[in-house]
Amino acid sequence: MEKRDILLRDLDADGILRLTLNDGARRNPLSEAMLFELGSAFAKAGSDPEVRVIVLAANGPAFCAGHDLKEMTAGRAAPDRGRAYFTKVMTACSGVMQAIVACPKPVIAEVSGIATAAGCQLVASCDIAFAAEGAQFSTPGVHIGLFCSTPMVALSRNVTNKHAMEMLLGGDMISAGRAEDIGLVNRAVPAEALTETTMAMARKIASKSSMTLATGKRAFYAQREMTLAEAYDYASGVMVENMLARDAEEGIGAFIEKRAPHWQDK
Repeated sequence: MEKRDILLRDLDADGILRLTLNDGARRNPLSEAMLFELGSAFAKAGSDPEVRVIVLAANGPAFCAGHDLKEMTAGRAAPDRGRAYFTKVMTACSGVMQAIVACPKPVIAEVSGIATAAGCQLVASCDIAFAAEGAQFSTPGVHIGLFCSTPMVALSRNVTNKHAMEMLLGGDMISAGRAEDIGLVNRAVPAEALTETTMAMARKIASKSSMTLATGKRAFYAQREMTLAEAYDYASGVMVENMLARDAEEGIGAFIEKRAPHWQDK
């Protein structure tokens, strides 16, 4: 399979970009090629005014099985036993996860199969996630002597410490229902309703001002790392600037006048 085929892109009339992992025969691993494609896709989508929402989906029985362990093992053949190669791959993977968070467009994961290790990290990095009831999740590195340290970063920012540690230390699969219970996904739905559920949310979000969405997403992730006082000070400043934006003026006016707003996305 050629590199350009492992990630499919489809932009619809509503501005919803579907990025579909398409290396299903290999369980959609985060190979070097896939990481490159994802990084490029999020960078391009982030600056494309035609894109309003991004849906990350996958073909095949697995959403994403994590790093390509065959590639990683081959990297050990280098004189440094793979140190430089492992550093390169981990840096690229961390870059993709941070690109999802930093992307001004909301990102929704549509998980129809298993998501393990860095694949689970990929789900946790998205802003919203829906899963088919048959989907499963795990951070199984402990089974092979490799603690899921980088998946831990995204996982621990989505679920409570004890739930995260249970997954990381135990390494066992959890069901989509359990993933919903602990906050890893928003909702587990029947497989036949997964895409409909995801796209309904995507269309709802896409109907909003893209300026407002970008402002809110950026502020949400920024304030989480602050103290309470710092967060309120920062968020107050964001609100002031947001109030001065054209779309806020239009939206408030439309609400008062009981009409539909006409967004300028600025």
